[in-house]
Amino acid sequence: MITNAASGTNVHEIAPGIYRINTPVDIPGGPSFNFNQYLIADTEPLVFHTGPRRMFPLVAEAIGKVLPLPTIRYVAFSHVEADECGALNDFLAAAPGAVPVCGQVAAMVSVNDLADRPARGLADGELLTIGKHALRWFDAPHVPHGWECGFMMETQTRTLLCGDLFTQGGSGATPITESDILGRVRRSAPRWTTTRTPRTPPRYWSAWRASGRKSWHACTAAHGAGMARRCCARWRWPSVRDGWLPRREPPEAVAEVRRLRRLGPIF
Repeated sequence: MITNAASGTNVHEIAPGIYRINTPVDIPGGPSFNFNQYLIADTEPLVFHTGPRRMFPLVAEAIGKVLPLPTIRYVAFSHVEADECGALNDFLAAAPGAVPVCGQVAAMVSVNDLADRPARGLADGELLTIGKHALRWFDAPHVPHGWECGFMMETQTRTLLCGDLFTQGGSGATPITESDILGRVRRSAPRWTTTRTPRTPPRYWSAWRASGRKSWHACTAAHGAGMARRCCARWRWPSVRDGWLPRREPPEAVAEVRRLRRLGPIF
């Protein structure tokens, strides 16, 4: 459903009660791109990622097609960055009962100062129940961003809200796919490597590899308990349903992501 003809903002239900809000954007001199937010409609509605502050009117308009914006109870995000939480205070103003939701590190070092209301900082593995849906927080330091990064798994639909993992260009016109995504990530990778320089401290990449082992296994539970098999809700491009990664053993999947990461900051 198109919610704004001028911007192309649209809403699609990607899993029961979970909606992707997508806005395509043009980057001057660069590839086409898009931003996604995810709305979980329930007794206490939750939005995952706010979008940049200037995009708030478009996101608010789209949410209004699903449920009243003032009923939002939780505004969650994976890490502190403009496209993840730039419109946080706009949401808090529009929804009087809403509270920020993030990891405990993000709450401590940034969000409790940046936000107009105190954040609910979730511990690794903590479960947040919002009605029929429940979301479990996974700490994922440096995967792929700062030490405060984390993801949320909706346990009923087994939908992983995975932030900037598997970023690729494009308008995001397809709301959900069942095909392998790693090939498209590889093809997009060269476009996002310009910020890595020879002076990047080796300890940064070592820290990513060390933290990535735990985080990647937690967030690819498809190979274990099967939690992430149904849908991987990505911040950019379509969500991925059933087979969101090739069927391979966890060490091989870890090695694949490490290989992609060595290409540069692609997520």
